[in-house]
Amino acid sequence: MSTTSYTTAPHGHHGHHGHHHGHQASSGPGGLQISADGYTLDPLATILEPGEVDFRFRILGPDGRPVTAFTPIHDRELHLIVVQRELTGFWHVHPERDTDGTWSVRLDLPEAGAYRIFTDIAPRDLGRTITLGADLAVAGPYEPKPVPEPASAHAVDGYEVEIDGGLTPGQGRQLTLTVHKNGKPVTDLQPYLAAYGHLVILRAGDLAYVHVHPDGEPGDGVTEPGPGITFHAQVPGPGTYRAFLDFKHGDVVRTAAFTIVAGHH
Repeated sequence: MSTTSYTTAPHGHHGHHGHHHGHQASSGPGGLQISADGYTLDPLATILEPGEVDFRFRILGPDGRPVTAFTPIHDRELHLIVVQRELTGFWHVHPERDTDGTWSVRLDLPEAGAYRIFTDIAPRDLGRTITLGADLAVAGPYEPKPVPEPASAHAVDGYEVEIDGGLTPGQGRQLTLTVHKNGKPVTDLQPYLAAYGHLVILRAGDLAYVHVHPDGEPGDGVTEPGPGITFHAQVPGPGTYRAFLDFKHGDVVRTAAFTIVAGHH
């Protein structure tokens, strides 16, 4: 069976908005609930056929109606993360919202199996960021795979990304991801969604979603465009985590993936 590629859909240009809206997580890790703080993730279908599909969903507010007022986070009103439950495949895409509050995006999920989706949003009336999660299933014969073994480097499209740093339950830790191409450091990373890289960390077993903050941002006069991208992360407990880094170079967004074990400390 072929391995799943880490793909990212093409992105249009949206307005540049500030980058410091919240990310105050509510109690506990995000993404474990389909409904939180009065807001509900409402997929219009949860069983999909393999291959390309037009996936649609809504965010319902406390009044039960679709929400249309969001504060942008990292240049977008909503970030949609799609993963296979074994964390072997990852897609970070940006759906379009119609005026009625229905979001739609083209997904290409080639393999049957169990998936989970996450929406990172900051509803304007709530005033902070929340992450909602829901299960999806892609029909067909399904062979579960183990979570990939930990490795310090990930190769993608002629790039090699190395990770330095670990995760300690309950403690903020620094992770630095260094990008090389054909053995040479990449020093001209392109800004992607107002940062030189985006990192999503998910816990194997329950898919708890960990918010990760990049150090600095493009144009602040301090942050270099590579080869290193530094993040701060705090995980909620021991376990095996998968970290997915989106980075942009040569006008293409690529994803590197890492397995990190956080011990009992």
